[in-house]
Amino acid sequence: MKRYINKISDIFRLPLLNGNARAKKSMKSLMVLALLGLLVTVPSACTQFLTEDLKGSFSTDTYYQNDKQALQAINGTYNAMSFTNSDNEIWVFGDVASDDAVKGGNPGDQAEITYIDEFTPNSTNGIIINYWKFAYEIIARANNVIANVPSIPMDEALKNRIVGEAKFIRAYSYFNLVNVFGKVPLKLLPQLTQGTIHVPLSEVSVIYQQIETDLTDAAAVLPVSYTSADIGRATRGAALAMLGKASLYQQKWSAAISYFQQLDALGIYRLLPKFADNFSLAHENSSESVFEIQQLMNQNPGTGNGLNQWFAPASEGGYYFNAPTQFLVDAFEKSTTGEVDPRLDASIGRAGQPWLNNDIFNASWSPTGFLTKKHQQPLSEVSSSLKGDGDLNYIYLRYADILLMKAEAFNENGNADSARANLNKVRERARASFNGTPPADLLANVTTLDRNQLATTIQKERRVELAQEFHRYFDLMRWGKTVAETALGPDFHYETNRYFPIPQKEIDANQAINP
Repeated sequence: MKRYINKISDIFRLPLLNGNARAKKSMKSLMVLALLGLLVTVPSACTQFLTEDLKGSFSTDTYYQNDKQALQAINGTYNAMSFTNSDNEIWVFGDVASDDAVKGGNPGDQAEITYIDEFTPNSTNGIIINYWKFAYEIIARANNVIANVPSIPMDEALKNRIVGEAKFIRAYSYFNLVNVFGKVPLKLLPQLTQGTIHVPLSEVSVIYQQIETDLTDAAAVLPVSYTSADIGRATRGAALAMLGKASLYQQKWSAAISYFQQLDALGIYRLLPKFADNFSLAHENSSESVFEIQQLMNQNPGTGNGLNQWFAPASEGGYYFNAPTQFLVDAFEKSTTGEVDPRLDASIGRAGQPWLNNDIFNASWSPTGFLTKKHQQPLSEVSSSLKGDGDLNYIYLRYADILLMKAEAFNENGNADSARANLNKVRERARASFNGTPPADLLANVTTLDRNQLATTIQKERRVELAQEFHRYFDLMRWGKTVAETALGPDFHYETNRYFPIPQKEIDANQAINP
């Protein structure tokens, strides 16, 4: 079912909330959101414009009056997260800044990514500016929902759910911001006054406190699951997973374990039998998916996934960015007889191995000899002329990720048995994904109970299981100076390169940020 909601003025694209792949063609709907416009009276003098509070508010005649508008507003907030927006370049920070990938592409194309790759960006870097703008647009939309929906006369359960969804999305956005930039302005209200526009930087610990508050509120009201028309919205499991992840990043091991156990108690998440199935249309929103960002092709306005074009080879209409490194390829296990961890060829295109279109990968397609496969679709699904309008969702949280985070928390908390058990579940699924009978020495169960050895093994397992899913740089940063500097080499200095610079445009515009 595809439908349009009538335009009132300008429009935002909305998220595509769908069920399984079978339901996708008939149920994944395109909705169009009326712009939540502010009726602003422009002061007559520049000095007034710089000092007066903004006049007006959301129009009481047109918005936040009923449940339909509340749903439109939260849908617009989901849409802001999507990879339809080219400013959503979290892959640059998560992968290219790490040891797993380089910029790729033509040498002069998107040159500002190179500065991030080399840890030399300044505050005028376009990628940094774009991502900041992207993240705060999501937050602004979420803040409008949180501030305005509670006063709407509507079903209380639906109202609470919508506000819970907005709080989850706001927490997700601040989690990414705090890990890219460190201290950032903590904006929690619609920006209608000088005080809500000019907000000072908050300490990292304070931002995490707000993330935890939002996620706790969300977990209390979000449903465990949805009917097919609403699959893709944030769930209780997604909120619990994010609470566990935020706790892990703060080294709050017991709290992380508790949240992951609460997620397990829901009884709905499990690994798919085959690793590669996670990255196909047929298994979108599967039992392994805890939260994924929905995308749909062939819509106007467009709602497709641009990653499909960013990462594809030129011969398929792509730009071949985010090129995996030899270091990442070498991290995948090989048996003594030469067989390789099946996750390698499910994740990365390499010379002589099958590619996506029943052809063989050519190393000349990439400056490193490798390309990522996880976010791409074959030409039978998306033609080269429409490559930037992909149909494949992006999975932000998978159950395999949860198991590895839980293993890490158990290990750091002194429970090596539980750590090893969770780690081996991920390895056993990888082994079961082997085509044929795997060699005995490939992906064998981990037997050590030594805390340091387990920590190293878990870190390596995260690297290969989650390769090219935009998590690697953030993992390296939270593991600390020694791990990060060893992985990233002599050009990286933890104290000075841990966070990226705040955009100069924000420093200039936000009077509460001290230069």
